[in-house]
Amino acid sequence: MMKIEERLQELDIELPRAAAPVASYVPVVVHGSTAYVSGQLPFINEQLGTGRLGDDISVDRGMQLARACGLMILAQLKAADIDLDDVERIVKLNVFVNCTKDFADQPKVANGASELMFDVFGEKGRHARAAVGVPALPLHAAVEVDAVIALRAE
Repeated sequence: MMKIEERLQELDIELPRAAAPVASYVPVVVHGSTAYVSGQLPFINEQLGTGRLGDDISVDRGMQLARACGLMILAQLKAADIDLDDVERIVKLNVFVNCTKDFADQPKVANGASELMFDVFGEKGRHARAAVGVPALPLHAAVEVDAVIALRAE
């Protein structure tokens, strides 16, 4: 079975540097065999993806930014000394989309993060999900994604 690090190389994915928290929280909490990853913002080449879907951000760009949030989730796991091969299942993603009140393509935007998890983890990457439109996100980010992840019990 292919190691996740090998899979990332095969997909030509380099994980970003894990972002520091922007407020009073920790990026990852492990309780029992579950990792809870705080909401991650979309950094591409260390630049935050800001804007509002339905206004100045396209659905395609929103998907790219959601994918960047997913990459940051993986980076945060590694920064917390969690071996990505110990991921048993991506249980749930919550995707928050900064959008106008008439924007209705939150599920398409969320696919950026969801498809990344499937690409990296295969069937273990299939998950439950919420895709929610919101009027604002921290630092004017366009997307934010948090995760619940089952880990191999020790």
